Amino acid sequence: MFSGIVEETAVVTAIEHDLDNVHLTLRCSFTSELGIDQSIAHNGVCLTVVKLNGEEYTVTAMRETLLRSNLGDLKVGDEVNVERSMMMNGRLDGHIVQGHVDQTAECIAIEDQEGSHQYTFRYRFDREMAKRGYFTVDKGSVTVNGVSLTVCNPTEDSFQVCIIPYTYEHTNFHCFQIGSRVNLEFDIIGKYLARMNSLVQE
Repeated sequence: MFSGIVEETAVVTAIEHDLDNVHLTLRCSFTSELGIDQSIAHNGVCLTVVKLNGEEYTVTAMRETLLRSNLGDLKVGDEVNVERSMMMNGRLDGHIVQGHVDQTAECIAIEDQEGSHQYTFRYRFDREMAKRGYFTVDKGSVTVNGVSLTVCNPTEDSFQVCIIPYTYEHTNFHCFQIGSRVNLEFDIIGKYLARMNSLVQE
């Protein structure tokens, strides 16, 4: 479980294709503190450390993960938002994030607001999935590339988020362009509420 508070960006140093799996090797400042089998969120995707080598570590993404996320788009040199799993004796500074990406969205607008930045994302809307909680609500929570954010101006298939300078500089949001594909995880509480509501209606 994660909080959506990104620790830093890791740099992809190697990519190895192995049948339908992809092994990603990354470098970050806390590699020396990691252990084999440890869970780390990469752009919001929970992956397991399988190898350690000096300042680098390796994780494996399987086919389902690659289909649902943007990890298959990564290239050597790309920056990836990383967060280690949440400590249960700490504060929940973001919101409850599982590290289970639901789908991707496309960045369709970026506006410089004299210091902060406003991003607009569009995702594929599916009415049946929306009934199960896969949608955004005004002032609700959403995870974009692993970053816990507050939703603004949601429509049926889009929403906006505002990024403060610190987040812009310390996550890969500063790399986004029009057309960039990002990972979305909708709020787990909303999913449970939607499921409960559907059971009551049945």
